[in-house]
Amino acid sequence: MELREVIIRQKHDLEVQRSSLFIERDAKIDKNALKSDIIKIIIGPRRAGKSAFIIRATDNENFGYINFDDESLVKIDDYNDILKYEKEIFGDFKFLILDEIQNLPRWELFVNRLQRSGYNLLITGSNSMLLSRELSTHLTGRYLSTLILPFSFKEFIRSKKIEHKNNEIAEEVGNTMRVLREYLEKGGFPEVAIKGLDYKDYLKTLVSSVVLKDILNRYKIRFSSKVYELVIYLIESFTHEISFNSIKKTLKMSSVHTVEKYMEYINEAFLTFRIYRFSFKSKERIVPKSKIYAIDNGIINAYSFRLTENIGKLMENAVAVELMRRSNSFTEFNVNYWKDEQQREVDFVIKNGLKITQLIQVTYASSKDAIKDREIKNLLDASTKLKCNNLLVITWDYQKQEVIEGKKIDFMPLWKWLLI
Repeated sequence: MELREVIIRQKHDLEVQRSSLFIERDAKIDKNALKSDIIKIIIGPRRAGKSAFIIRATDNENFGYINFDDESLVKIDDYNDILKYEKEIFGDFKFLILDEIQNLPRWELFVNRLQRSGYNLLITGSNSMLLSRELSTHLTGRYLSTLILPFSFKEFIRSKKIEHKNNEIAEEVGNTMRVLREYLEKGGFPEVAIKGLDYKDYLKTLVSSVVLKDILNRYKIRFSSKVYELVIYLIESFTHEISFNSIKKTLKMSSVHTVEKYMEYINEAFLTFRIYRFSFKSKERIVPKSKIYAIDNGIINAYSFRLTENIGKLMENAVAVELMRRSNSFTEFNVNYWKDEQQREVDFVIKNGLKITQLIQVTYASSKDAIKDREIKNLLDASTKLKCNNLLVITWDYQKQEVIEGKKIDFMPLWKWLLI
């Protein structure tokens, strides 16, 4: 298909999208930054709503738009033709939106030229490397990055047109908890939440597409079956500590280096991410141990048949994703977990620079008696060793502030913490 025809078709698809339901996102682009010449980068998983977010941000402005997630566009010889047809089809525009820019060869040269020519650029990408190494290495102009993940619980509730106003009304709290169970099961990808699609089929297809486009094709990998096996293995291992050696043996992969390399590709494609074990020892920080999490709970359940018995782990995964969202960083995730020589563990260690500001434990409990003694003891031990007294236990349905062994611990339901 000729470039001109592709842009005409994309403009039509864009008009359909602009007329469809839009759920207000919590992430924002500063109005002053939007109007400035700084390059705006929107990064996040495929189908998480990046395009809708960026179109909404420029809703009352004229803009040009091109989506490079089209195989015919990555074969363009003369990038000047892009501007020619954009001007013909979209007319005079203030903003130029370049969607899924990582698919365009030598995209950084094109973007730098456009910025020097005075275009106000908004760029989306589904590869975290675009946000880190590639951007800092190749872009000569200033840029502002925004992370868009699948719906947060706040946004998920918004998509269901449910308002939670009063924590004292039992029926309202119960309704919120019902929606939370759905969120923990199906996840927050917009099309699943809004259109009510079969989430398992949708997300399995999405994962396969990401593996093919963003890993196998991008990195020219021949042994595709091993990448697929590793993706499923990591998804099924969510919340667990992982070992490159054990993965190599289990999946019969060629080397530890290959495992590490493929895992990096999978993380860059926003399918999974790792949180590293906190340690004061420099040797352990050089080769840190890590736990694996999925970017969305729906992806976990698309490959699992153990929803009921996994609810505690699903809560932990949801908290990990929310912490990433709140830190608004994929490449410098300022959260660790704690585990000592006796295998005592705390789920999340929150840091602000070098200072530890909070310790978080997550448990599927609806009463104090349902919380295992070791979870509280681990939290208290970590508090002493890490010199942090801001202690939080995220529960299913138990809320109280208690003093245990001289230390104050806040117990808070997951739904309430997610709605903060």
